[in-house]
Amino acid sequence: MNLKTAFRPTRKHTAVLAAAAGVAALTLTATAPANAAKATHHPVQKKPTVVLVHGAFADASSWNGVIKRLQHDGYPVVAPANPLRGLANDSDYLHSFLKSVPGPVVLVGHSYGGSVISQAAADAPNVKALVYIAAFAPEKGETPAELGEKFPGAELSSALNAVPFPLPGGGTGTDLYVKADKFHDVFAADVPKSLTDLAAATQRPVAASVFGDKPTEAAWKTIPSWDLITTQDKAIVPDAQRFMAERAHAHTVEINSSHAVTFSHPGAVTRLIEQAAHATVR
Repeated sequence: MNLKTAFRPTRKHTAVLAAAAGVAALTLTATAPANAAKATHHPVQKKPTVVLVHGAFADASSWNGVIKRLQHDGYPVVAPANPLRGLANDSDYLHSFLKSVPGPVVLVGHSYGGSVISQAAADAPNVKALVYIAAFAPEKGETPAELGEKFPGAELSSALNAVPFPLPGGGTGTDLYVKADKFHDVFAADVPKSLTDLAAATQRPVAASVFGDKPTEAAWKTIPSWDLITTQDKAIVPDAQRFMAERAHAHTVEINSSHAVTFSHPGAVTRLIEQAAHATVR
């Protein structure tokens, strides 16, 4: 038998094959754009960078427990050193640092670090949320000393040592340290004393001038904010924290903690930061 003759397609076979090919082409044409559209409408969202700013008497290692948790959850994190030399100097330094961070930022400040982020974020378009952790959130022209007079009861000021230091342009400045025997009780009462003894020995001093420095910006007026209020705080009393949080219309959480909440409750701090990230960066 001639194989070519036996399997020669008839006109009917040719018509059927052509019709099938046409249907397949139409199917591919119809489904490809739908699949492409589906992919286009569900892009992978990159998480914002969390920038952590420590306060007085601490350094960036005070965020270690928080950093570990944020990194585990997939967040890029940086914790630059806060110079603690004065509000204008410190906020200018942070503002410059923020320019180096690509993409959206959730900016977090603890204690005096709250004053720094309030000033530094005012002209930083990549900052999408502010998070205050047992922190100052001052109004323009409002100093920590004035807030302390308005809401008395803090024990930190009576537990400080003043140490003079030479200024670069001449003259003398004053550094403040927490007395080692007072550090645990007034700063970190819910942290094991073995840890607070180390923190007291390695503390970063703050220039005394920061308590009288007047902010020229209040970024919480234009940037959404979150606030973790520490109800056992002896450095910034809870009523002062509540006043500032309410004024800023912040999303507020209260926790039974000392001022050193980044040490004693890093999980709670992390959760609030991630709430801010979810709410503002989509």
